[in-house]
Amino acid sequence: MVDPARTLYLVCYDIACPKRLYRVRRFLLGYKVGGQKSFFECWLTAGELSIVRKGMLERMNLDEDRAHIFQLDPRQHIQRFGTATATPNVFMIL
Repeated sequence: MVDPARTLYLVCYDIACPKRLYRVRRFLLGYKVGGQKSFFECWLTAGELSIVRKGMLERMNLDEDRAHIFQLDPRQHIQRFGTATATPNVFMIL
């Protein structure tokens, strides 16, 4: 079950430089529960969202790169096509 303090976000990015792309992707891997390539689904608390925003800004060049963070409603019906699979809406507390 999902912690009610967490909200589902879709974090998308387009990074021009391979070095920065690697840094952003590696940073976000610690927060994602699903997704692929440059689209990550993340269950985040308000504090973690702040950390993600700050961390991405530190790793991006705002003149060349772009990113979007969308808040999603996990109650909405999800349509999947092709080989898409369901993403677990649970997370682990370490």
